Amino acid sequence: MKSPPALNSDSALAAAVSVLRDASEIALACHVSPDGDALGSTLGLFHALRGSGRKVVASFPNPFVVGPTFSNLPGLDSLIPPEKFPSAPAVMVTFDCGSLDRLGDLEPAARTAGELIVIDHHISNTTYGTINVIDPNAAASACVVLQLIDELGLELNRDAAFCLYVALVSDTGRFQYESTTPAVFEMARRLAEFDLPVADISRRLFEEDRFAYLQLLGDVLTTAELVPENDLVWALVTEEMFVRHAVKREEAEGLIDVVRRASEAQVALVMREETNGSTRGSLRSLGAVDVLTIAESFGGGGHRLAAGFTTDKSPAEVLVLVRAALTAAGGNHA
Repeated sequence: MKSPPALNSDSALAAAVSVLRDASEIALACHVSPDGDALGSTLGLFHALRGSGRKVVASFPNPFVVGPTFSNLPGLDSLIPPEKFPSAPAVMVTFDCGSLDRLGDLEPAARTAGELIVIDHHISNTTYGTINVIDPNAAASACVVLQLIDELGLELNRDAAFCLYVALVSDTGRFQYESTTPAVFEMARRLAEFDLPVADISRRLFEEDRFAYLQLLGDVLTTAELVPENDLVWALVTEEMFVRHAVKREEAEGLIDVVRRASEAQVALVMREETNGSTRGSLRSLGAVDVLTIAESFGGGGHRLAAGFTTDKSPAEVLVLVRAALTAAGGNHA
């Protein structure tokens, strides 16, 4: 397992607080195809800053769309499209984004920003900011954001709490993952005190999908295969499936969480054909295998138990390489 980035988190946090306190305008951004932690963290700080009267804008890269799972997030309608994002912001903050290339068409703005504050919890973060507030031990980037809000002395309002709670629940899998600690439950308690619709949030995130998605899921599961010699289960989502079922890509982020349920496998892989011919891969591990190292071999990142990547290689080529990596890591891990 890789060591955390060589950062003094206390001094980095203090530096971020100093810059944000003096900033007249702040631009916030998260990674392409944002998940719950990315969106929730971005909007959480957005609401806290705006509630204090600060001038703040927020966005994420094209395609500038989110799935129905996040349709109830307060502030979605306040996000600006990437083409309206400041081209050279004095202060820019990124959330849950491990590398510059994950910012898509907002990368030029990040490169020209006067100060670039990186807020993240991924151990694979490339520390591309002028200030890098990264805590690999945090359950979600939202945990770092709440600490930043406290250090800034900002008042936590209901909209901010709602967004941060969605982020926390998303990245802990409803408090199921090993990152769930007493501190996580304490943060959830603090956020839930704002009379949040906890049951509705959980249902939207984990238990509510369009029927068309369920039909897509059925097709995907017909491609699933067990590879006992590598303790691997894998499945493929083709471009044709998306077209035939009229399902958008942002609706299909949870497919890996179904495939990973196979009790016979330590590692799960879902490959997705992209419209530009590339392959997007999602990896999950039960603990015996570090899937981050596999994702990094494709130029991706993430965590030891959950990682992802995008590559120009075909799904068949990806499968061969993933199996080879698992074999090199120790073959059968049962």
